[in-house]
Amino acid sequence: MITLKNVTLRRGARVVLDGVSATINPGEHVGLVGRNGAGKSSLFALLAGHLHEDGGEFFVPPQWCMAQVAQEMPETEESASAFVLEGDARLAQLQQALDAAQHGGDGMAIAQLHADLQDAGAHDALSRAQALILGLGFSPAQLEQPVSSFSGGWRMRLQLARALMSPSDLLLLDEPTNHLDLDALVWLEAWLKRYAGTLIVISHDREFLDAVTGVTLHIDNAQLTRYGGNYSRFEELRAQQLVLQQAAFERQQDKIAHLQSFIDRFKAKATKARQAQSRVKQIERMERLAPVLASADFTFTFKEPANLPNPMLAITDAAFGYVGDDGEQITILRGVSRSVLAGQRIGILGANGQGKSTLVKTIAREMAPLAGKVTEGKGLSIGYFAQQELDVLRPAENPLEHMVRLAKDTGADAAQSREQELRNYLGSFNFSGDMVRQAVGSMSGGEKARLVLAMIVWQRPNLLLLDEPTNHLDLATREALAMALQDFDGTVMLVSHDRALLRSVCEDFWLVGRGQVGPFDGDLDDYQRYLLDESRRLREAARAAEAPPAADAGRAPAASGREQRKASAQARQQLAEKTRPLRRELEKVDARLSQLAAEKEALEQRLATSLPPAEIAECGRALKACADEIEQLEERWLELSEAIEALQAQA
Repeated sequence: MITLKNVTLRRGARVVLDGVSATINPGEHVGLVGRNGAGKSSLFALLAGHLHEDGGEFFVPPQWCMAQVAQEMPETEESASAFVLEGDARLAQLQQALDAAQHGGDGMAIAQLHADLQDAGAHDALSRAQALILGLGFSPAQLEQPVSSFSGGWRMRLQLARALMSPSDLLLLDEPTNHLDLDALVWLEAWLKRYAGTLIVISHDREFLDAVTGVTLHIDNAQLTRYGGNYSRFEELRAQQLVLQQAAFERQQDKIAHLQSFIDRFKAKATKARQAQSRVKQIERMERLAPVLASADFTFTFKEPANLPNPMLAITDAAFGYVGDDGEQITILRGVSRSVLAGQRIGILGANGQGKSTLVKTIAREMAPLAGKVTEGKGLSIGYFAQQELDVLRPAENPLEHMVRLAKDTGADAAQSREQELRNYLGSFNFSGDMVRQAVGSMSGGEKARLVLAMIVWQRPNLLLLDEPTNHLDLATREALAMALQDFDGTVMLVSHDRALLRSVCEDFWLVGRGQVGPFDGDLDDYQRYLLDESRRLREAARAAEAPPAADAGRAPAASGREQRKASAQARQQLAEKTRPLRRELEKVDARLSQLAAEKEALEQRLATSLPPAEIAECGRALKACADEIEQLEERWLELSEAIEALQAQA
């Protein structure tokens, strides 16, 4: 077990932990929580051996293998599969030893190393590594792409997969969900639930903590307190503790006041001097209880929109995507026909890479539609929170300069544009004192996110487009954002992997997938089941593609990683050729279904108006024909999907 006994830890002159004691038992899944700057990362560094205690005793069993996500950005031409596979250090060492034994012709060593490789799981190591990669949101086509070809966020996912690949007794995860979409988060959550070792995780996602942890360690005022239970249970126990602490403090204050009153009344009287002195000593001997210092949580509200057009916007038979470097149009979403009404709360769901951010950026006017129309309501005012805050922030400028420029760009009146008014406004978002002059580039991710929120609120939008707004926000700020969105009078369109935020804010859901945008009938629990089914299907397809031919099944694993990858690529190519005609037909069916859905919606809207009897009959016949064709195409869609899955299972 891990033990801390009267441990003191300093970072510079600051005491991070002051004489703390705690025990973490083998196999426990622990959530490490506390405000930003409380010392969570410092405790992690102590657990990982990067820092040493300044006092007390700290012990981790020396025989335990530890795994954690490396923070450096990998720069290598290795394939994603090979990079993650190397996370299993023992397997890599055995493989190197086998290479050396084969080079030296040592038959006994070769035989022993084959047996050791078998025991270390070499027979399915590649498929396990690729299952991790696919589970974290990569496509099968990306398995053999070089690591250097991926962006920073995707490389950090590969670092996470590499850490999960490593056999470990202790797994340390510091904000593992920051670079994940909801589909990858749900998969990681399921994986961690099955993890048999000791897990310690820092996260600001309350549903994630609730799902994967059963113990909570809370850091506050350099103290470390252990609570039995997940994060929600910790909140309950913590609230009860604070109530009891405050009640005890108030009782003690009443007692001190009573004793002090006696002292003040009788200390000058000779007959009562002894009793008064006795009460002075009684007060001095008391172990003073501290009051509950409720730190002021960050809160804010969205200003009431100047107007609420209805509908906010209408998308008609639109295609969304981008123009490549060669000038060719790359279409990601097609046949999109949706309306956004005043007051709607829309959660945008979809697997990674399906086009959620493309949809939001196009609505935000950051990109133009490739086809069709996006019609905006009169007076539409958009507040856009980009997934990467620096898309809208200038690193060299400070918060005050951002607000001054925003006031000029929006033509604000002189009263609103005064520097003191802007300073006061920034202060309401916790940018006070010298922080208003601090360069944005030197700020933390949470501070940048708060500045973007401040700029959005100041503009009084009536449509909020929020693309992963919680990535760098702590739990308190996430709660403040949820409360502000609940009270917002306008329309919200939200992309987020924070399920607590989605549950508390959104009433309708859109699903982005297979090149389409449509309503999702169900709640987030239904969507999580959908994502897990999709992830399972991808893993099975990858496993089937990697299965060795029957004639080779009895061979012992050898240094054949390149041959396995070549065979895997050939198998995927053969599978792609077999399924290509089916997929083309499936795309045509998808496109026709989207077209019919738009026609059906238009007919239903016509029937909702006052029409002559002849037109009502005509619309009714057209609506029935439309419904019949939709039913036939949906059956064909299922047949095609089952046929593709059958081929994948046979591959």
